[in-house]
Amino acid sequence: MFIGLDLGTSSLKAILIDDAQDILAEHSVALSVERRHDGWSEQDPASWCAAVVTALRALATQADCSGLKGIGLAGHMHGATLIGADDNVLRPCMLWNDTRSHVEAAAMDDDPQFRAITGNIVFPGFTAPKVDWVRKNEPDVFAKIAKVLLPKDYLRLFLTGEHVSEMSDAAGTAWLDTGARDWSEDLLAASHLDRSQMPLLVEGSATSGMLRADLAAELGLPCAVVAGGAGDNAAAAIGAGVVKDGTGFVSLGTSGVFFAANAGYRPDPATAVHTFCHAVPDTWHQMGVILAATDALNWLANLTGQSAGDLSRDLGDVVAPSKTVFLPYLGGERTPHNNAQMRGQFLHLDHATDAKAAARAVLQGVSFAFADCKDALVATGTTLTRALAMGGGANSDHWLSMLASTINIPLDVPKAGDFGAALGAARLGMMAGVGAGIEVAMQPPLAKTVEPDAALIAAMAEGHARYKQAYRVLKDL
Repeated sequence: MFIGLDLGTSSLKAILIDDAQDILAEHSVALSVERRHDGWSEQDPASWCAAVVTALRALATQADCSGLKGIGLAGHMHGATLIGADDNVLRPCMLWNDTRSHVEAAAMDDDPQFRAITGNIVFPGFTAPKVDWVRKNEPDVFAKIAKVLLPKDYLRLFLTGEHVSEMSDAAGTAWLDTGARDWSEDLLAASHLDRSQMPLLVEGSATSGMLRADLAAELGLPCAVVAGGAGDNAAAAIGAGVVKDGTGFVSLGTSGVFFAANAGYRPDPATAVHTFCHAVPDTWHQMGVILAATDALNWLANLTGQSAGDLSRDLGDVVAPSKTVFLPYLGGERTPHNNAQMRGQFLHLDHATDAKAAARAVLQGVSFAFADCKDALVATGTTLTRALAMGGGANSDHWLSMLASTINIPLDVPKAGDFGAALGAARLGMMAGVGAGIEVAMQPPLAKTVEPDAALIAAMAEGHARYKQAYRVLKDL
């Protein structure tokens, strides 16, 4: 048996699988986010520990866990969890979508060694500029930092007592030499830090420690191996079997991801594509990332007083281009714009624009943002001829048809089941716990394939061109 823990922004999810990877039990615990100022997004790490205890207890009540051999961790990336010499948290964790450090990020990105060593633009959401913001604005806190941990790695500290991270998550800090898969002494020094303040690094499929004996006894679990794990998107790729070069997925979650697995390291920072280590050795991946996917539809739902489900269902089966243009930059954007300050826009509104028309424009605007990501990936030399469709938004046939026609590749939809980050984490726990190879990370059986609609491809391309023109005109407003 193996457990996968996925620390998400809004919930912690735990699953228990058997040796055949069938899910035996699962449980989720809601989490809250605090936004004290515009651009801020924080969580209390103590809530993660309370949530994991609740979730593990729930699994133990649903199934006999005496055969547990491995635990894998996945979690939202880029968070800055600052701990002191006594392992106590010094301040709330600054999350991936916290953009207050845009000035610090720009300054780091102006230093050519950051792009040269990490293979990435330094985005405001990354860990390094957040910690530099603390250095400038909370110097007393900065002076007490003994370790900087990513969110899932603070959860690991609670579970194992070890300060450990792994390559995929560490690649999103702006301190990792991504090609060499090790911390960069030069980049740490540029951030007024040193290696002693970083966790040890292991591969995601390797052992990072053992479940603490006292905690295991409290929860009624064996002292199982805890794997290195992965950042949320790399874990989702393991769960979806996206490991080999040329395979990929699009994720319509709170944020949006266009993910491609790579057999080699091929960075191109100018595209604003993320080039990170994958969760298994000698493998990398690239991501185009948009900050508001289903989050954009949820925003419209809050604005109109309707549910997101109702808004998308009201669109029917027929996909038609929208004259109304929506730029989904509600909290800035990463790929390809690298602009934390830009905000969303509606254009070409008229008296006929109702909630249904606005919903169509929102889905279309997010689809155009995915097309921007695809163009950026292609510019790096990555080629994708099809992709898996994942995330909550993939439940909308209307949206999938629109997206397939916009990015002009078939989208494969998995059969019902959990093929996300929690399963990926459990699979990494299996690799560490029993020495399984990456063959356990197979692609899921498919329910259907959504093909691009030949009658829509040209119209969506024209709409995408108008969308890009609107961005160029409005980006500085």
